[in-house]
Amino acid sequence: MTSSVLKSRPSGARPTIPPLCNGDHLTRDEFERRYESMPGVNKAELIEGVVYMPSSVSAEDHGEPHFDLITWLGVYRAGTTSVRGGDNSTLRLDLENEPQPDGPPAGLDQSRTRRIRGPC
Repeated sequence: MTSSVLKSRPSGARPTIPPLCNGDHLTRDEFERRYESMPGVNKAELIEGVVYMPSSVSAEDHGEPHFDLITWLGVYRAGTTSVRGGDNSTLRLDLENEPQPDGPPAGLDQSRTRRIRGPC
């Protein structure tokens, strides 16, 4: 006769949160829970419920051109009060999409624009 022993968690112990892995299929809530538990992860995105974790990039091929683009867009934003912008920020688009675009998400500040009615 054999017996099995079930291991139990000590009282008050928190369950282990699995790490984010490239290609995981997750809900936005689960994605955020795992992302927040991994402070060493610099960038992860949820696109159509799939986790994407891009590899690191070089300064020469990416960092410097990105800096030039941000500078150019920042100058434009400074002179155009109805434009909002940001860089490398997480965007909650819907329940399955939470990208962290490398470039600035920019758009018109809806409170400072007016709608023009067309013929339709």
